Amino acid sequence: MKLFIKKSAVLLTIAAIVSGCTATPEKVVEPEKALEQPISVNNYPTRDRVEYVLNCVAQHGGLTYINQYACGCKIDKIAEKLTFEEFDAAKTFGYLRTTAGETGSIFRDPAQAKDLRKRLKEAEDYADKSCFVK
Repeated sequence: MKLFIKKSAVLLTIAAIVSGCTATPEKVVEPEKALEQPISVNNYPTRDRVEYVLNCVAQHGGLTYINQYACGCKIDKIAEKLTFEEFDAAKTFGYLRTTAGETGSIFRDPAQAKDLRKRLKEAEDYADKSCFVK
């Protein structure tokens, strides 16, 4: 009798497991959604994030926990608004626009340069408001 009860319990357990697996609905992915790329906020290289944070900390009075946190938050917020390629190009145009003469006009005058610098400024303003950078 005890052997019958043990075998019955084992069979019931196996039946419950098998029926549970067959009753689980299969996840169906629509073809349009399968091709969509998720928006990645973490597409900035670590080296560039660290460089930005260190420069930000230096500009805001030195290394404190509050400055470090606020500057780390700031680059994350900028990454929400600009891809790394846009951010890098905007930084480059910003650094080189002070170059004198005709050489500097390549970085100052094109519409793309002005647009990217404007978008970087807007992203930095958004980040300052969101992260409470002083």
